[in-house]
Amino acid sequence: MAIKITIGKKKKEVKQPPPPKVADINLKISKSVNGDLFISDHSDIDIIIMIQKNKILLLPKDIMSELVYGAEDRFFDFMIKKGLIDPESIQGGLVYGSMEGYLYQSEKIKVINMVLLNISKWIDLEKPYFEFMDKFEEMETDYFVEPSDEDTTELGEVPQAPEKGTIRPGISYGPYWQNYQYE
Repeated sequence: MAIKITIGKKKKEVKQPPPPKVADINLKISKSVNGDLFISDHSDIDIIIMIQKNKILLLPKDIMSELVYGAEDRFFDFMIKKGLIDPESIQGGLVYGSMEGYLYQSEKIKVINMVLLNISKWIDLEKPYFEFMDKFEEMETDYFVEPSDEDTTELGEVPQAPEKGTIRPGISYGPYWQNYQYE
């Protein structure tokens, strides 16, 4: 027969909570005097996180076009799917071509940190688009500045003629496809 003696309380093993995960993000962020965050990583739009007003404002960088609207639309779709933006609040802003939407509030998580993390993820998703557009513009410039031998002719290689192509002397084209011929 074995005798078991316990003196004091048995210590319970306390599980240590795992350390919080740290995410590294790399964004070009400026902070305004009132605390708003200005993110300028995207080539078509600037992202402003208005902390006091609890909303995000997207501004076009240069000119308003369907490319800018497409980027704004993709951004808000992404943020809605992540559960950070109220879909009913998305509307056009006071600045031409801008869009804005309100952030959800939470006491459990820091919403601004989640917004910054998801903006970084969205910009990473958009990078292939940036790279393609940059490469396309570079190819277009090279095509016009330094065309290949196949796309060029030497001076004097094409003979002169009084009528060439669609430009004919003596015929004037007016509106509504009316032609006038001078004699």
